[in-house]
Amino acid sequence: MPKEETQVQETAPDVPVSVKELLEHPVELRLPARHNPKLAQIVARINEHAELQTLWRVCNVNAVDRLRMTDHGPVHVRIIANIALKLLRLLVEAGVKPGVVRDYGLGNEDAEVVVVLASLLHDVGMSIHREDHERFSLFVAQPLIRELLAGVYDVPIATVLRCEVLHAIISHRSGGHPLTPEAGIVRVADALDMAKGRSRIPFEAGELNIHSVSAAAIDNMVIERGEKKPVRLRVIMTNSAGIFQVDELLREKLSGSGLEPYIEVEASIEGPEKKLIETYHF
Repeated sequence: MPKEETQVQETAPDVPVSVKELLEHPVELRLPARHNPKLAQIVARINEHAELQTLWRVCNVNAVDRLRMTDHGPVHVRIIANIALKLLRLLVEAGVKPGVVRDYGLGNEDAEVVVVLASLLHDVGMSIHREDHERFSLFVAQPLIRELLAGVYDVPIATVLRCEVLHAIISHRSGGHPLTPEAGIVRVADALDMAKGRSRIPFEAGELNIHSVSAAAIDNMVIERGEKKPVRLRVIMTNSAGIFQVDELLREKLSGSGLEPYIEVEASIEGPEKKLIETYHF
């Protein structure tokens, strides 16, 4: 909270409620760490990390409050981290080798650390600006990664993991070219935060266009073992307009991710089709 600077100002300036809530109730990251004590230790650090918690809120001030975009803050990254972890584990079960295993001889548990940290930090550059935020995320994330890994890993391994996290961060941008399964997972996971109530902020704020209407048509996202491929993504829609989200967002993120051979996508409407708009004027 800003400090009192003059005698004229008898009380500190008002702080937005959301910032007050952040300071009093930091977002708790909950992940199924399973038998990965290093990941559990890093998650515990994140839950106590005031700087990172604040950065997530700042990202949303720019994205939601100023630009009227969808959530890019703490809820978004928490969802992406859980999705990425699930995708990684399904792919590993199917025999896919993560990059840190294939190229550095590390373990699958280390790949989990990479996808979780990249998921949590991929949008921190939004705290500076939306435009080119992927590049900004690199230098904002760099010291945070170093701090979060310190003492959990020896310096050489921490250095490798930091590079892998940064690669995954930059690869999530439009036209990004992931070189590892971990980076491809984060890229795809970023597109999967589209379930009910998630991508509807512009629609509910009155921004009526194909992006907002199609986002409102997505009801749920199911990630499960596939039949033809190791992973199946089932997009449950309430209206056919949701196809635009699947085709323009999810297809674009999956294309070039390196995960195309492993992921199948199915979009369907369950039950009666819901009417989303009455008329459209421009």
